[in-house]
Amino acid sequence: MKAVVWHGKQDVRVERVKDPEILNPRDAIVRVTATAICGSDMHLYNGYMPTMKPGDILGHEFMGIVEEVGPEVRNLSKGDRVVVPFTIACGNCEPCTREQWSLCDNSNPNAGMAERLYGYSCSGLFGYTHLFGGYAGGQSEYVRVPFADIGPLVVPDEIDDERALYLTDIFPTGYMAAENCDIKQGDVIAVWGCGPVGQFAIRSALLIGAADVIAIDRIPERLEMAAAAGARVVNFDDVNVLEALNEMTGGRGPDACIDCVGMEAHGVAPDAVLDKAKQAMRLEMDRAHVLRLAIQAIGKGGTLSVPGVYGGFIDKMPVGAMFEKGIQMRGGQTHMHRYLRPLMEKVRRGDIDPSFIITHRGTLDDAPQYYDFMANHKADMVKSFLRPNAMMQGEVSRYERSREEMTAASR
Repeated sequence: MKAVVWHGKQDVRVERVKDPEILNPRDAIVRVTATAICGSDMHLYNGYMPTMKPGDILGHEFMGIVEEVGPEVRNLSKGDRVVVPFTIACGNCEPCTREQWSLCDNSNPNAGMAERLYGYSCSGLFGYTHLFGGYAGGQSEYVRVPFADIGPLVVPDEIDDERALYLTDIFPTGYMAAENCDIKQGDVIAVWGCGPVGQFAIRSALLIGAADVIAIDRIPERLEMAAAAGARVVNFDDVNVLEALNEMTGGRGPDACIDCVGMEAHGVAPDAVLDKAKQAMRLEMDRAHVLRLAIQAIGKGGTLSVPGVYGGFIDKMPVGAMFEKGIQMRGGQTHMHRYLRPLMEKVRRGDIDPSFIITHRGTLDDAPQYYDFMANHKADMVKSFLRPNAMMQGEVSRYERSREEMTAASR
């Protein structure tokens, strides 16, 4: 089959690789119909996440058609169209029974590696280093899906692939980030990073009931997309963010801040410059400029929500500000299985159309160029929608009728 394969820093290639096979009775094989490049894939592309190996298949946002199931998979049938959560969960361990799915005890076969770095391991992840299981990802034509009796969710016929695909990660991730803010009536939420997760965090905060969302970035097309959602926008190249937030909130600061940037934060302040140098020399794993700013900006008693990926140890943290202001911090990989059904229902009802995020459509063959676009903010790239091949890219199926046809059929 064809797949997008990692070969080193900023070196991804489309290659022929071995087709996946059923290895466990709870496995399924899914033929991919749509996939995407995630912002967190940039950490792999730029070489900042450890334990990647040449030949690893990338991608954790994918959906497709069930082709084969193991004997213990009774919830799926051949031909089902499914979305697959990027976190892999067994459904039986203590974290899974508490609906803390991304903390699954059993789905990471390399848990010992993660335990040495983090103390405990989170769940396995598709296409995201050997630290999290070494699973082949979904930027490919076929994928082996472990614990398929727990993870994949069948998509209703009336939801096309473009609206369904982003349920596999960025919509639930943005929604959980907003939910972690414990939003109350009248709250002001500041969102750092208006990439794909940030866009869904903005819209989710407004869906949940935030009175005001302030979106912070420096990329014009991202800021325009955030403004279209109803956010007030701040370009951090033009203003002092802390002063701007103080003024925009009447001096009290945001009630909650969401860091959708993570370990590759940009900035020109001394701490950001030092972070970049130390990260390049592998003296520090993460550039935490945004995290520090968010802690400083947030109002007293506020909440800091962190969906942005961090890989390891950071320094120069304003812990005193967290302590003195009584800030609580929440983060972690998304508990995907908790959100799939309710968010799919929001899509079905028309509360949100996730396809707003798409700026580039293509095939797997376009992936190397799209990685470059995304890493270097070229061609107004925000988010991709990839088909495995050109034939599928151009076909019209019953799942992808035009919105006009679907509207007419409902009358």
